Amino acid sequence: MSDLSDFEQNLRHISEQGGEQTAKEWMQSIEVEYGRAPLIFKRMAERPEVLISHLLYKGTVTRTSAMEPKYVELISMAVGAALKCQHCTSYHMQAAAKKGATREEILEVILLAGMISNSSVLANAYRIFDEKMAKCIPCESKGMEIEKQD
Repeated sequence: MSDLSDFEQNLRHISEQGGEQTAKEWMQSIEVEYGRAPLIFKRMAERPEVLISHLLYKGTVTRTSAMEPKYVELISMAVGAALKCQHCTSYHMQAAAKKGATREEILEVILLAGMISNSSVLANAYRIFDEKMAKCIPCESKGMEIEKQD
Protein backbone atom coordinates (compact mmCIF):
# COMPACT_ATOMS: atom_id res chain seq x y z
CA MET A 1 0.00 0.00 0.00
CA SER A 2 2.86 2.37 -0.69
CA ASP A 3 0.77 4.40 -3.10
CA LEU A 4 -2.80 4.79 -4.31
CA SER A 5 -2.52 1.97 -6.85
CA ASP A 6 -1.53 -0.48 -4.07
CA PHE A 7 -4.44 0.74 -1.96
CA GLU A 8 -6.84 0.30 -4.88
CA GLN A 9 -5.39 -3.14 -5.55
CA ASN A 10 -6.12 -4.08 -1.93
CA LEU A 11 -9.69 -2.83 -2.29
CA ARG A 12 -10.14 -4.95 -5.44
CA HIS A 13 -8.74 -7.97 -3.61
CA ILE A 14 -11.19 -7.46 -0.74
CA SER A 15 -14.06 -7.09 -3.19
CA GLU A 16 -13.08 -10.24 -5.09
CA GLN A 17 -12.16 -12.47 -2.13
CA GLY A 18 -14.67 -11.20 0.40
CA GLY A 19 -14.04 -9.93 3.90
CA GLU A 20 -13.66 -13.24 5.70
CA GLN A 21 -11.14 -14.66 3.23
CA THR A 22 -9.17 -11.41 3.11
CA ALA A 23 -9.02 -11.19 6.91
CA LYS A 24 -7.82 -14.81 7.08
CA GLU A 25 -5.11 -14.20 4.45
CA TRP A 26 -3.92 -10.99 6.09
CA MET A 27 -3.74 -12.65 9.52
CA GLN A 28 -1.66 -15.46 8.03
CA SER A 29 0.73 -12.99 6.39
CA ILE A 30 1.12 -11.10 9.69
CA GLU A 31 1.94 -14.35 11.48
CA VAL A 32 4.49 -15.28 8.81
CA GLU A 33 6.14 -11.83 8.86
CA TYR A 34 6.21 -11.30 12.64
CA GLY A 35 5.96 -14.84 13.99
CA ARG A 36 2.66 -14.07 15.70
CA ALA A 37 -0.38 -11.88 15.40
CA PRO A 38 -1.20 -9.40 18.16
CA LEU A 39 -4.20 -10.29 20.32
CA ILE A 40 -6.02 -7.16 19.20
CA PHE A 41 -5.80 -8.36 15.58
CA LYS A 42 -7.13 -11.78 16.60
CA ARG A 43 -10.14 -10.21 18.30
CA MET A 44 -10.69 -7.82 15.38
CA ALA A 45 -10.60 -10.81 13.01
CA GLU A 46 -13.80 -12.05 14.65
CA ARG A 47 -15.37 -9.15 12.78
CA PRO A 48 -13.45 -9.12 9.48
CA GLU A 49 -14.66 -5.64 8.50
CA VAL A 50 -13.10 -4.23 11.68
CA LEU A 51 -9.75 -5.96 11.08
CA ILE A 52 -9.68 -5.02 7.40
CA SER A 53 -10.49 -1.35 7.98
CA HIS A 54 -7.90 -1.17 10.77
CA LEU A 55 -5.19 -2.82 8.67
CA LEU A 56 -6.00 -0.68 5.63
CA TYR A 57 -5.62 2.46 7.74
CA LYS A 58 -2.47 1.19 9.51
CA GLY A 59 -0.97 0.05 6.23
CA THR A 60 -1.69 3.33 4.50
CA VAL A 61 -0.17 5.39 7.32
CA THR A 62 2.96 3.26 7.68
CA ARG A 63 3.60 2.37 4.06
CA THR A 64 3.21 5.91 2.78
CA SER A 65 5.48 7.21 5.53
CA ALA A 66 8.54 9.25 4.64
CA MET A 67 10.37 7.38 7.40
CA GLU A 68 12.14 4.07 7.08
CA PRO A 69 10.12 1.12 8.47
CA LYS A 70 12.68 0.61 11.25
CA TYR A 71 11.96 4.09 12.60
CA VAL A 72 8.20 3.62 12.33
CA GLU A 73 8.55 0.51 14.50
CA LEU A 74 10.90 2.23 16.97
CA ILE A 75 8.40 5.08 17.39
CA SER A 76 5.57 2.57 17.77
CA MET A 77 7.60 0.77 20.43
CA ALA A 78 8.24 4.05 22.27
CA VAL A 79 4.55 4.92 22.27
CA GLY A 80 3.70 1.43 23.54
CA ALA A 81 6.26 1.80 26.31
CA ALA A 82 5.05 5.29 27.26
CA LEU A 83 1.46 4.02 27.39
CA LYS A 84 2.63 1.09 29.53
CA CYS A 85 1.33 -1.45 27.02
CA GLN A 86 3.61 -4.44 27.55
CA HIS A 87 2.29 -6.35 24.54
CA CYS A 88 2.56 -3.35 22.20
CA THR A 89 6.10 -2.68 23.38
CA SER A 90 7.12 -6.31 22.92
CA TYR A 91 5.50 -6.65 19.50
CA HIS A 92 6.98 -3.44 18.09
CA MET A 93 10.39 -4.17 19.65
CA GLN A 94 10.44 -7.47 17.78
CA ALA A 95 9.25 -5.76 14.59
CA ALA A 96 11.89 -3.02 14.93
CA ALA A 97 14.62 -5.63 15.34
CA LYS A 98 13.35 -7.49 12.25
CA LYS A 99 13.51 -4.20 10.34
CA GLY A 100 17.15 -3.66 11.35
CA ALA A 101 17.06 -1.79 14.66
CA THR A 102 20.11 -2.49 16.79
CA ARG A 103 20.11 -3.32 20.48
CA GLU A 104 21.57 0.13 21.19
CA GLU A 105 18.84 1.90 19.19
CA ILE A 106 16.11 -0.05 21.00
CA LEU A 107 17.61 0.77 24.41
CA GLU A 108 17.95 4.46 23.51
CA VAL A 109 14.33 4.63 22.37
CA ILE A 110 13.22 3.02 25.65
CA LEU A 111 15.17 5.70 27.55
CA LEU A 112 13.59 8.46 25.46
CA ALA A 113 10.09 7.03 25.98
CA GLY A 114 10.70 6.88 29.72
CA MET A 115 12.03 10.43 29.79
CA ILE A 116 9.00 11.80 27.93
CA SER A 117 6.58 9.76 30.06
CA ASN A 118 8.23 11.10 33.20
CA SER A 119 8.10 14.65 31.84
CA SER A 120 4.40 14.24 31.13
CA VAL A 121 3.71 13.11 34.69
CA LEU A 122 5.67 16.04 36.10
CA ALA A 123 4.14 18.62 33.75
CA ASN A 124 0.60 17.54 34.59
CA ALA A 125 1.20 17.22 38.33
CA TYR A 126 3.02 20.56 38.62
CA ARG A 127 0.23 22.36 36.75
CA ILE A 128 -2.36 20.87 39.11
CA PHE A 129 -0.13 21.76 42.06
CA ASP A 130 0.22 25.37 40.88
CA GLU A 131 -3.52 25.67 40.27
CA LYS A 132 -4.49 24.21 43.62
CA MET A 133 -1.79 25.94 45.61
CA ALA A 134 -2.83 29.33 44.24
CA LYS A 135 -5.56 28.97 46.83
CA CYS A 136 -4.73 28.23 50.41
CA ILE A 137 -5.83 24.61 50.63
CA PRO A 138 -5.30 24.35 54.40
CA CYS A 139 -7.39 27.51 54.90
CA GLU A 140 -10.25 26.08 52.87
CA SER A 141 -10.41 22.69 54.52
CA LYS A 142 -12.11 22.06 57.80
CA GLY A 143 -9.86 19.16 58.61
CA MET A 144 -10.95 16.55 61.06
CA GLU A 145 -13.16 17.62 63.88
CA ILE A 146 -12.35 15.88 67.14
CA GLU A 147 -15.00 15.60 69.76
CA LYS A 148 -13.90 16.00 73.32
CA GLN A 149 -14.93 13.22 75.57
CA ASP A 150 -15.69 13.97 79.20
